[in-house]
Amino acid sequence: MFLEKRKVGKSIKHYLVYSYRGEDNEVIKIRRFLGTNLSEKELEKLRKRAEEIINQRIEDMRTNVFDFSLSDKEIQALNRLNDKIKIIHFDDREWQQFTEEFVYNTNAIEGSNVLEKEVPLILKKKKAINNDEIETKGLANAVEYIRKTKENLSLKLMLKLHKLCFTGSKSSAGEFRDVEVGIFDSSGRIIHQGTLVKDLDKELTGFIDWYKKNKNKFKPLVLAAIIHNQFENIHPFQDGNGRVGRLLLNFILLKNNYPPINILLEDRGEYYYTLQEYEHNDKLRPTLEFLIKQYKKTLRALGDHKK
Repeated sequence: MFLEKRKVGKSIKHYLVYSYRGEDNEVIKIRRFLGTNLSEKELEKLRKRAEEIINQRIEDMRTNVFDFSLSDKEIQALNRLNDKIKIIHFDDREWQQFTEEFVYNTNAIEGSNVLEKEVPLILKKKKAINNDEIETKGLANAVEYIRKTKENLSLKLMLKLHKLCFTGSKSSAGEFRDVEVGIFDSSGRIIHQGTLVKDLDKELTGFIDWYKKNKNKFKPLVLAAIIHNQFENIHPFQDGNGRVGRLLLNFILLKNNYPPINILLEDRGEYYYTLQEYEHNDKLRPTLEFLIKQYKKTLRALGDHKK
């Protein structure tokens, strides 16, 4: 903030000014009138109160993103990254190829033993013979569901996706957890603690309420990243949160007529890093930059046909 003087006739008017860059990089200023012909002592006294008022206005301009907040300027900067995604639409052949590659990679990230070349064969089978095959066919069905559904984001949708993915392989399919969960590293240290069971209902309700209230402030890629990352933070299922979270990421994109994104097994390390940056450092940009790279790889895998 800085002091600004304006000469009006023989008088000097004093203002406290806060400036920032808004959309299209234009400079926006918030001014607070302090008084006319003020002494240094009067200026100092009035400035403190004006700073409190301006800071409150700045805070009112911020959008809460669950446990942290973004200013209008920060939202605008993130939204500009969205423009690096080219809007294209898949034909049936491309959807089939995307589905096969998404199913392989998103299951493999979670430890599936199914090989990439086996996925098309499993999807053609009438009946799965083990849990890996059940989850291969189930995830493909879930992709088809988000592709065609007209539903809005809801707890019901989350349960539906979980049920589609895991009916027949997990006894908790289609149910939110009633046990505590955490993610551990190779040495047994916990690197993420899911929302406590006692708080889960409240967190999930707040998650949907936030989406309804704030969805129009963010462009699709940004909104999809927030929904995905916050879902993973909550970790509402006993197992299968990664797969449902990546489905929700693409659900948001598809609902806004954006193309889906496949997160590759080979980039799992960077993917986990972006989740950690969001959880521990309130940083969303690493996720967005990562997703843009994954989208470019998604297109290349489809033959680079619409670049």
